[in-house]
Amino acid sequence: MKDYIEERALEIAKYILSEGATVRQAAGIFGVSKSTVHKDVTERLPKINPLVASMVKQVLETNKAERHIRGGKATKLKYKAVKA
Repeated sequence: MKDYIEERALEIAKYILSEGATVRQAAGIFGVSKSTVHKDVTERLPKINPLVASMVKQVLETNKAERHIRGGKATKLKYKAVKA
């Protein structure tokens, strides 16, 4: 694996841990696709640093569990804006 890929995976992991960020948010910050972020943190990171990988996995699982709530809030705000 190339050095810059390892560095990117670690930087993305640090960002996700510090901000509690979603894959989509991390992709936007780092200028890569959601697929790249997902591959970095689920496939590459465990080979580089298994401990950090497990912590990132917990954050992503939390985000996934809360996803339906965030989507509902966004829809509510959208229709509230249309109504006003």
